[in-house]
Amino acid sequence: MIEKIRKDYGHTIYASYIGYITQAVGNNFAPLLFLTFAGSFGLSLEKITVLTVVNFLTQLFVDIMSAFFVDRLGYRASIVSAHFFSAAGLLGLAILPFAFSSAYAGLLTSVVLYAVGNGVIEVLISPIVESCPTTKKEAAMSLLHSFYCWGHVLLVVVCTAFFRLFGIQNWRVLACVLAVIPLCNAFYFLLVPIYPVLGGHEKLSFGGLIRQKAFWLFLLLMVCAGASEQAMSQWASAFTESALHVSKTVGDLAGPCAFALLMGTARAIYGKFSERLPLKKFMAGSALLCIGCYVLAALADLPALGLLGCGLCGFSVGIFWPGTFSMAAQALPGGGTAMFALMALAGDLGCSSGPALVGLVAGGSGGGLKSGLLAALVFPVVMLVGVSFIKGRKRRYDGI
Repeated sequence: MIEKIRKDYGHTIYASYIGYITQAVGNNFAPLLFLTFAGSFGLSLEKITVLTVVNFLTQLFVDIMSAFFVDRLGYRASIVSAHFFSAAGLLGLAILPFAFSSAYAGLLTSVVLYAVGNGVIEVLISPIVESCPTTKKEAAMSLLHSFYCWGHVLLVVVCTAFFRLFGIQNWRVLACVLAVIPLCNAFYFLLVPIYPVLGGHEKLSFGGLIRQKAFWLFLLLMVCAGASEQAMSQWASAFTESALHVSKTVGDLAGPCAFALLMGTARAIYGKFSERLPLKKFMAGSALLCIGCYVLAALADLPALGLLGCGLCGFSVGIFWPGTFSMAAQALPGGGTAMFALMALAGDLGCSSGPALVGLVAGGSGGGLKSGLLAALVFPVVMLVGVSFIKGRKRRYDGI
């Protein structure tokens, strides 16, 4: 059995799927508890916002450093270490706020730990799968990224069931249970085959990479992809409870859970029908839908329409991240680890700036989270404009 795992790239892809589930758990478990943290530890909306910002800024820093240490340490050692960091962060959530004199410091330390793991996972999983000897690379990439969404859905369903059965006051137990996922996958990655990332293409130097105009366009798209996704995703639970005035159970299922489910559906659909769905047109149409969803969520008077906007927003952003990765990999095949690290950096910059903008505008205005979501409209608008500059010939993408 072990020998089969060592030789079959299918197991590499399965481990990568679980890697994205790990990242989904790390990024989305704490947001489901934002109001619980605020009540239990006496935290303001601004302090809660800092938790999200620290998460993605830490990932951003890790993205930068990955361009320098991953090739030296090797992909296997790096991805295994990433999973141990993720497990440590989840366990830390259950322990450190109660072990430190300041609960907030304990939360921040835990966030940094799992953010380090998530950052390395984001940098490495895509090139690991891209290097596997598969056909239909775009479809493989879209399907891979859908597992982030399935992980998010699974997380929300498990959390909702757990909180209903055992009470939200026992969230620390659940944090320890969830830490088992990255721990098991760390050992899985010790066994699976990992292939050379460049795949025979000549490696672009760092200077050569940053001189490519297309590279900068793809970075801009990654910023907008991360911001469009996380501005809604990170605040969906709190938004449905506070702005739409529905219960936590209904809010989590109809807000972040529906968001993740539809985001995964969009990625799975593209993965299935990629040969018949032009990627550029699919991304442009998704950007238009995303704009409409933010407007609906922010301006609708009826809670049902607000929930519809939250959910459909997940479908609209589904293709942004994997689509941008696919186009960049084709346009710049010699980009290597540096390109994937910098693109992950740009995505995490968006993941940080999107929720931060929502939180800061909401905290500084009388309109609450609705005004914050309206401000985040800028990201899908820029995404739509940016996609229009991409030049495509058949299945090739050349940027500007």
